[in-house]
Amino acid sequence: MSGKLEVSFNSPQCGWMSIGFDDGATKFHTTTAHAPHEQALAELLLVLSDLLNKNSAQKKYVLQWNRNPEEFDFRFVREGENVLLEIYQYPTKERESTERELVYSHQGKVKDVCAAFAETFNQLYADHETDEFEQNWRQPFPLAEFERFSKLINSL
Repeated sequence: MSGKLEVSFNSPQCGWMSIGFDDGATKFHTTTAHAPHEQALAELLLVLSDLLNKNSAQKKYVLQWNRNPEEFDFRFVREGENVLLEIYQYPTKERESTERELVYSHQGKVKDVCAAFAETFNQLYADHETDEFEQNWRQPFPLAEFERFSKLINSL
């Protein structure tokens, strides 16, 4: 049985970011790149915000992210108060479903999963100027999406 989800997104360096997921039962760590999915961080924050909206009609989300040449799908499936997070890895950018491998899976309460992401985004934001986020990630911090998500998670 998995425990509390911990998510870590380390400060970016030269367009790369180390990310990790650990729930006490399983772990997954990798590096991701800022391109070609330049909006991955902003899109992730939008997905998390939508998951917190109980009235949202959408229940499944797929976020594409890359490592180069590998690609990842972060798949979120909401069922009531719970959410399933699955991370699939593809060996190339072609994203052949027969070639993908499930590298991480976690199921938990929506608010707990979103809170785990909130912790790491809060840290990224707190350090974004000191760590020269924009220069090292080669794009600006997704401030508008972060502020929207922060309002929603703090209202729980």
